[in-house]
Amino acid sequence: MPGKALVIDANILVRSVLGTRTRSLIEAYCEEVTFFIPESALSEAEEHLAVLAVKRGGDPLPVLALLRSLAELAEVVGPDVYVEFERDARELMGARDPDDWPILAAALAIGCPIWTEDTDFFGCGVAVWTTGRIEKYLRR
Repeated sequence: MPGKALVIDANILVRSVLGTRTRSLIEAYCEEVTFFIPESALSEAEEHLAVLAVKRGGDPLPVLALLRSLAELAEVVGPDVYVEFERDARELMGARDPDDWPILAAALAIGCPIWTEDTDFFGCGVAVWTTGRIEKYLRR
């Protein structure tokens, strides 16, 4: 396993499918960095992308296929990996967005930062990287 790791939030997955910057970063660094995706983040991204595709008059199947191909460049982790950190994660998240606890719990369990655009994670007790600055982490 590579030395660097990141937990990817659902909003990064959505951006990776709808845009090119985050996808190209994942593709470029997947050999050097282990990207972890909690199952809950993958499910959330699937839901959002399917709705967006239909809203835009498109077929959700190609969009979801792209998401699945991106997930293959990462390690999808289930609650068995991070459930023991649920209480700590919920406490650290507070009332900001209690549904995001699996992202933080995974980061705590694995011992790595989070890649997200969600400001609810700022000040949560682990390093948080946004897309605008993520290459600083990926390159070092």
